[in-house]
Amino acid sequence: MGKIKLKFMTIALFAIVATFFTQGTLAYYSTVGKATNVVTSGNIQFIIHERTDQGTEFPAEGVYIVPGDIVSKEVSIESDCDHPFYLRVKIVYGVDSQELSAEDCFKLNINEEHWELHDGWYYYKGTVEPGETTPNVFSHVEIVGSKVDNSYLGKTLTLSVVAHAVQSENNPIDGTDTFTASGWPKE
Repeated sequence: MGKIKLKFMTIALFAIVATFFTQGTLAYYSTVGKATNVVTSGNIQFIIHERTDQGTEFPAEGVYIVPGDIVSKEVSIESDCDHPFYLRVKIVYGVDSQELSAEDCFKLNINEEHWELHDGWYYYKGTVEPGETTPNVFSHVEIVGSKVDNSYLGKTLTLSVVAHAVQSENNPIDGTDTFTASGWPKE
């Protein structure tokens, strides 16, 4: 019986020593570390230019019009950032703070070679690169004489340009149309 106890104690001692080595190994391989990564997103900025065909800035106070006039107003957008982006523009028409439809008073000569109408927005057919200025969205506004009658005397007609941009880098497009890019803000 002494030999069995000795074998049993030898096995137990071997199990205890193996447990110590295993615990040391487990502790060695279960070391925890932490890393902090900072990611900064790109900043998209642009400038809406409104000029006359003379190359001067369109007057901030507007212009005096009469029915049938054709007013020079060249609208383009310039990239003012280091990242390329997709661009869309909406034209909002109004009279004395009330919205109008385009057919009511204004007729624009939209540059359809570079801009495409989709869901009320004109999308630039390409990517605006850093420092680039787009071709004009339109270059003149016709005041529709048959629509602007005496009921508009003394009122202020407005034409506002609203623009949105989304990054083009890592922004997949379904197909080749800019209006399918991800991230367009809701109106």
